[in-house]
Amino acid sequence: MADDVIGLLDALNIRRAHICGFSMGGMIVQVIALRHPTHVLSLTSISSTTGNPDLPRGDPEVGKVMMAPAPPEREGYIKYYVKLRRLLYGSRFPYDETKNREIAGRFFDRSFYPPGIGRQSLAVMVNGNRKSKLSSIKVPTLIIHGADDPIIPVESGKDTQEAITGSKLIIIDGMGHSLPFEAWVQISDAIAENAAKTQT
Repeated sequence: MADDVIGLLDALNIRRAHICGFSMGGMIVQVIALRHPTHVLSLTSISSTTGNPDLPRGDPEVGKVMMAPAPPEREGYIKYYVKLRRLLYGSRFPYDETKNREIAGRFFDRSFYPPGIGRQSLAVMVNGNRKSKLSSIKVPTLIIHGADDPIIPVESGKDTQEAITGSKLIIIDGMGHSLPFEAWVQISDAIAENAAKTQT
């Protein structure tokens, strides 16, 4: 998937880019920075991990819900998604069930593909532990993590910051494995500040 991103950048004639990824996307941007460092201006890894097997595991009850087969009919899927997102959301920010129902419906209509989450999980496991390799990353790097993340605990964000010399870690109190609207300004400002450190 990291190579796919580079293929797209090449097709668009974009030589270098500021890259940012959430959850598995954070793992993908780490791999991009490792495999294709000349394409990267800055890196932001959100709610992600180094793949270090010694890190604490997520909440097993939330994991069960996440890995349970999604109902194949639209309304059942929406209920499943709303329940899962509530478990992932965290404690500080208000959970908008109506908005999440709308998002779930759009997700279902765009692409309902149950095998996807299993394939993504396998890709994460196959990629393994990147921690020792991440020390080679030299671009400005920002790590953002929710203090209440039940799937990828905050220790994973700390581990990523420890692995990348000079990186900055922001822990958002009460944020789970989510990107609450109320935190968007804080997150986007931090990403812009990190990108501005780039030496061109």
